[in-house]
Amino acid sequence: QVQLVESGGGLVQAGGSLRLSCAASGRTFSSYAMGWFRQAPGKEREFVAAISWSGGSTYYADSVKGRFTISRDNAKNTVYLQMNSLKPEDTAVYYCAAEKTYGSPQRYEYDYWGQGTQVTVSS
Repeated sequence: QVQLVESGGGLVQAGGSLRLSCAASGRTFSSYAMGWFRQAPGKEREFVAAISWSGGSTYYADSVKGRFTISRDNAKNTVYLQMNSLKPEDTAVYYCAAEKTYGSPQRYEYDYWGQGTQVTVSS
């Protein structure tokens, strides 16, 4: 069992930055690939970024490539999402999730989900 708690969301102006954190409970965190997804009002939850269990491989949605960076610290049981050059279209609830494969972009691969943190980007 893995419990995930996101933090770091908030209100930021377009062009600004935020860093999201996701703290995981349990001793098996380092065996899970981790992902970030987001859901805007009226839209489906979409893939943002993922990282392998070791941190050696990362994956990004085209919409955030070059602006967002995913990283993890297995000693701290935490995964991060650094978001730069934020745009109003990045406004959404951001969720972290854990899965046992490589860092899949598919929601159905993920076994555990956090409750989400709101990110609002004003124009």
